[in-house]
Amino acid sequence: MPLQGLVGGLMIGLSAAIMLLALGRIAGVSGLAARATWLSQGGAPRGVAIAFIIGLPLGALLVSVISGGIQATFPASPWPLLIGGLLVGFGTRLGSGCTSGHGVCGMSRLSPRSLFATAMFMTAGFLTVGLLRLGGWL
Repeated sequence: MPLQGLVGGLMIGLSAAIMLLALGRIAGVSGLAARATWLSQGGAPRGVAIAFIIGLPLGALLVSVISGGIQATFPASPWPLLIGGLLVGFGTRLGSGCTSGHGVCGMSRLSPRSLFATAMFMTAGFLTVGLLRLGGWL
């Protein structure tokens, strides 16, 4: 699915560029989610954060409607998703940002902190997949 990946990447880059050029803010989803849910007082204006966070699933819905549907599979139990979501949330607070803030926006600005954070979460991802495959879970 290289074409879909290219289009998705261009859309992510475009949204990050618009956010930076129009508002002077980084399009980090964890920061925008914290701002939209009143967990953070700093960052983008709350209305912008809410619009950005609501636009994420609406954009996925639009792509699904246009493309004729997206097939997704989830675990039978919601617990792995819940635990994974909590761990990701903890990690984004600990690392002062998420993959969109550090990996997309920070790396494009050659931020040393973002380069290091991206290297760490990519390493953790590779190790996790390797261990899950080694254990027969993937």
